[in-house]
Amino acid sequence: MGTSIYFWIGFHIFILIMLALDLGVFHKNSHKVPVKEAIIWSCIWITLALLFDLFIFLDKNFGHIRALEFLTGYVIEYSLSVDNIFVFILIFSYFTVNRQYQHKILFWGILGALIMRGIFIFTGVALINRFYWIVIIFGGFLVYTGINMLFKRDAEADPEKNTVVKFFRKFLPVSKNLHDDKFFIIQNGKLFATPLFLVLLIIESSDLIFAADSIPAVLAISKNTFIIYTSNIFAILGLRSLYFAIAGIIGYFRFLKTGIAFVLIFVGMKMLASFFHFEIAILISLAVIASILLLSILASVFIKGRKG
Repeated sequence: MGTSIYFWIGFHIFILIMLALDLGVFHKNSHKVPVKEAIIWSCIWITLALLFDLFIFLDKNFGHIRALEFLTGYVIEYSLSVDNIFVFILIFSYFTVNRQYQHKILFWGILGALIMRGIFIFTGVALINRFYWIVIIFGGFLVYTGINMLFKRDAEADPEKNTVVKFFRKFLPVSKNLHDDKFFIIQNGKLFATPLFLVLLIIESSDLIFAADSIPAVLAISKNTFIIYTSNIFAILGLRSLYFAIAGIIGYFRFLKTGIAFVLIFVGMKMLASFFHFEIAILISLAVIASILLLSILASVFIKGRKG
């Protein structure tokens, strides 16, 4: 039995209200987001996600299995969001974007991501329901991505070489300098995009790449569209505050990316095993994923890197 339309409507009304409060009330004016404020907002989004999970647990239409699926999917998506933060730091540094304007860019970037993720999720679920063998492709891709992440060193990407940016420049000129938090300006009667809008385009296009990993990962946990969608959305909504909370200290967690790679490999193996009717219990999956992430954080704290 499918999820009631009222759940979908109610969830989107709640999300729209929270986004309106975020941009229209709490962050109406561009400002540098302090770590304390970012931590508070991170706690708010995590609390809201857990309360929503409690609602799923108590609702007779879902129950404890769906609640565990939501929690596991949320943990996976939230941990994979750390990779996004590495890219955000690179992009903002490259374009020397003032911290007080970063919140606005991330807000609109994440709003676009919500729409794109929705399309990806509904397409992915439809494909699996129609062609179940496609789980082999998704699972294999996740295992490959995880292994590649383990052995491939981070390369210094050049945002100016982004395909979307190069395509955009053919149709609209871009001003040389930033103009406060404006995305477009008019100079000499001519419309120009600002570098800030290019930053937004790069963030949107990079999310498409990240979605290629994260959507198959959560599809390995649940086949319920509502659970997949809501866990993904909650993780994305918390990404902005997570960025400001840990952007300055993420370099200290040098084994976190390794942990994320092992999570992708495990989830990919789980998806491949499901094709051969070998199901790993959701509670075991959650325990394995949480343990991998915890161990990677502890290793980052207690194992010192080589000096020099």
